[in-house]
Amino acid sequence: MAKDQTWRQRLYIIIFETSTPAAQRFDNWLLVAILASLIVVMLDSIERFHNQYAGMFSALEWFFTALFAIEYGLRLYCSPKPLRYAFSFFGLVDLLAVLPAILALVFVDAQYLMIVRAIRMVRIFRVLKLRHYLTQANFLLVALRGSKQKIVVFLVSVSTLVTVFGALMYVVEGPAHGFTSIPTSIYWAVVTLTTVGFGDITPKTPLGQMLATMVMITGYSIIAVPTGIFTAELANAMRQDGLLEHDCPHCHKNRHEHSAAFCSRCGGPLFSRQAEPSPSAQSTPETD
Repeated sequence: MAKDQTWRQRLYIIIFETSTPAAQRFDNWLLVAILASLIVVMLDSIERFHNQYAGMFSALEWFFTALFAIEYGLRLYCSPKPLRYAFSFFGLVDLLAVLPAILALVFVDAQYLMIVRAIRMVRIFRVLKLRHYLTQANFLLVALRGSKQKIVVFLVSVSTLVTVFGALMYVVEGPAHGFTSIPTSIYWAVVTLTTVGFGDITPKTPLGQMLATMVMITGYSIIAVPTGIFTAELANAMRQDGLLEHDCPHCHKNRHEHSAAFCSRCGGPLFSRQAEPSPSAQSTPETD
């Protein structure tokens, strides 16, 4: 029992950690296998290569699937909490690396879902010891949460705007010029407002062209709105990260700068009393 526990612990260190040379070699070879499996899937999607090497590609795909299935099983075996790993981000990604090949037995085109193995390449952050850079993503999450309501209001406003523009263009141009329905006209308004401009539907009448000009100008004026909202929230999140969790004793406002001595809201001192001078700093009485 002790030997089995020791083996599981050693296997856990190799598979989940990067502190030993064996663990680093495991992660490096795993990334090589993931990259090789992605290359096989991409080459198999090319018709010329598929017709010539279909059998070889199929064998390689099953080889990589078996390899990743064994790896997934070992992770479940050596993990102290298998269910926690299975429902974690990496656990679900590892499972998705195996499922497409099994689904391909029923659905032929499901084999190309193996491209989701590319997500497993995020392990390179762990291998290269760049995990601490991922903590910066918290700023993005905080900014997204802070700007969620503003962006929702913006999207509702834009949706209303493109609906109005689409309905007007349907009335002005009509089915004779390609605007066969209001949804089609709304599609044109979205394409024009976002400055994509596929050109599959274009206004022909002078009034329709004037309306299209208004849509284009409106698109340029509002395209920077969500970027500005998110940038402001991101700057605020980064600024808040440099503040201390210290409450003002007067107005109870929290989060002040490290060097702040007074509250930024009420102006009161953050500390009730100044530090007393040390005995060595006090002057000694003169002797006669």
